[in-house]
Amino acid sequence: MTILHDLETTILSRKSADPSSSWTAKLLAKGPEKCAEKFGEEAIEAIIEAVKDDKDKLASEGADVLYHFLVMLAARDVALDDVLKVLAERQGLSGITEKAARPKG
Repeated sequence: MTILHDLETTILSRKSADPSSSWTAKLLAKGPEKCAEKFGEEAIEAIIEAVKDDKDKLASEGADVLYHFLVMLAARDVALDDVLKVLAERQGLSGITEKAARPKG
């Protein structure tokens, strides 16, 4: 298990929690679209810190991005291991080759 798996387990345990007791439960209760919107907001904040070259703030925003990515996955019942499987399948492939092999559309 990794820290991301541990975080995923915590997030999944909050799916049935009272939204007034947990930020994660509250976010999940708002639905997948809101979870995706929040992920996008956090990604933009990370981009801003990367452009500013503030390493500490980028690390903090990066943690927020990873958390909100896992919440977004949970909202759509996609497991972290499903994402990791795709990464493993791509490992060792040139990015150019991998993109060219993707289905068009």
